[in-house]
Amino acid sequence: MNSPERIASFTVNHDLIDEGIYVSRIDGDVVTYDMRTRRPNAGDYMDNLTMHSTEHMFATYIRSSNIGADVLYFGPMGCQTGFYLLVKGRDNDEVLVAVISTLEAIVSHKGEMFGASRIECGNFANLSLDAAKLECARYLAVLKSKNNDFKYKGTEL
Repeated sequence: MNSPERIASFTVNHDLIDEGIYVSRIDGDVVTYDMRTRRPNAGDYMDNLTMHSTEHMFATYIRSSNIGADVLYFGPMGCQTGFYLLVKGRDNDEVLVAVISTLEAIVSHKGEMFGASRIECGNFANLSLDAAKLECARYLAVLKSKNNDFKYKGTEL
């Protein structure tokens, strides 16, 4: 077996990544967005409860949004500093509008946590609507406070 090539996300200097939204990679008409909710290697990481809860809420709302039919995947990064969102055939501005709208919907959500039963989730006891709301409010403030050009500092992506 030949040595594997480094994946694109390992070629980005993580010490230069701020909170925000970035294009991580493009594969044909599928774009992988790096939704960075925390600065990498800064000691401030999401706990599993926060990641899991945000995943339940965001995945449900984004798949019900105007870009929902083109959302291929949403899930947490193993490094606990953000999420990946894979979208087919949409431009960055459409995705940003949908992400902001989704975050706003979560922050103002009334009712039960989505998928919070034993039948719907493999770890249903590890969910908190409050944790998801806090994380989404935090990230929403970041996105609204900056010019989101979708580019990592110091890269061609």
